[in-house]
Formats: sequence, C-alpha cells, structure tokens
Amino acid sequence: MSEFVQAGIIGLGKFGFTFGETLIRQGVNVLGIDSNPDHVKRAQHVFTRTLQADASDKETLIQTGITDMSHVLVSVGESIAASTMISMYLKELGVPLVWVKAINADHANLLRKVGVDDVIIPEEMAARQLANRLTIPGFIDYFPFNKEMILREINIEKWSGLSLKEIGLTNRYQIQAIALKKKNECDYSFIPKADEPLQEGDKLVVIGEIGHLDKIRP
Repeated sequence: MSEFVQAGIIGLGKFGFTFGETLIRQGVNVLGIDSNPDHVKRAQHVFTRTLQADASDKETLIQTGITDMSHVLVSVGESIAASTMISMYLKELGVPLVWVKAINADHANLLRKVGVDDVIIPEEMAARQLANRLTIPGFIDYFPFNKEMILREINIEKWSGLSLKEIGLTNRYQIQAIALKKKNECDYSFIPKADEPLQEGDKLVVIGEIGHLDKIRP
C-alpha cells in the first residue's frame, strides 16, 4: 500500500504531526503544510517534505502540490472556517480522499455537507475506544467503515488453542478474519490459515457488523 499512497497533511499540530510521523514509519511519503514556522521546523526532519504556507488561500494551496496527493488530512486547530474552506478547496481540486479533524459535532456536520470523505473527532473516538476496552473483553481497537460494518483488532484469550475453523467465525458469528499477528511478532500475516491454532496474546483483525462483533468473547 505504501508504494501507492502519497499523503498530505495540512496542520502540523500534535494530531497532524503524530499522524504523519506514523505514516512515515510505515513507508508512506508525507507532505506536511502549516503556517506556523515552529510546527514546520519540528516536522521538517521527520516528514518527506514540509512547507510553510497558508493553505486557506486557494492559489497557495495549488502551488504546494497537495492536490497531487492520494490522501489528505486537514487538521488546522480551532478554526472551523479555515478547516471547512480548505476541505472544500481540496474536494473542488479533485483530491481523491480528504479526511478532516473536526472540533465538534456541528463542525462535523458542516464538513460532511462539503463532501469530505471522513470526519474525525479525536476526543469522541478516544472516549469510545476507552469505553470499549473497559466493557468488551479482548477488545483492542476499532476502525469504523460505516454505522453497521467495522474492522476490529482483538486480543486472543479464551480462544487460545482453538483454530479459526473450530471457532467458526464465519458460520457462527458472520465475521471474517483478515489478518493475524502472532504473539511476540511485529508483522501481520493476511488471510490467516483456518486450521492454525491461536495462542493467548495473538492479535486477530476481523471485519463484520457491530452487532455480531459485540457477541464474541475471544
């Protein structure tokens, strides 16, 4: 994936910088843009390329080359007007995928009307994930595709010693396993073998409807 992804980040505060830093570690080329020279200075030795520019100006935005990116994250702090304007420009200019950090629900609704591809409210996401960790055994994290279907990474405990075939994820729970990371290993293996026993501490990535996923106790 990283060979084809060219990511742009507008707004290099804590959220934008951490997002870009993570992408860099995964081999993605990242262009970072911010009007704050301190933010640019911090990112310039980490990102593939950084620019100090006012992205809320359409002509300046075009000149940065951000419209050549396949994915762009807009994370411009507390300015709803600037965030919305930049997002609108990016969609008008044909950026395939535009993700935007929203300040609140009203901002998120406005961004969706502009036509952005995904809206993130970090505080709400973090709160939901923490609540799930407290209430769902084996829960690690989740990434929503829509209101019904999500991708979830789960930690293996009760299923230790059982294979995917024995667990019956597809037939019993209507859930599909798509990746497995064995305990003490760094990389995931995709399309896990159905007859391979799981071990406590393994991490399994599954996809399915929220209602079905909530029934499993791994």
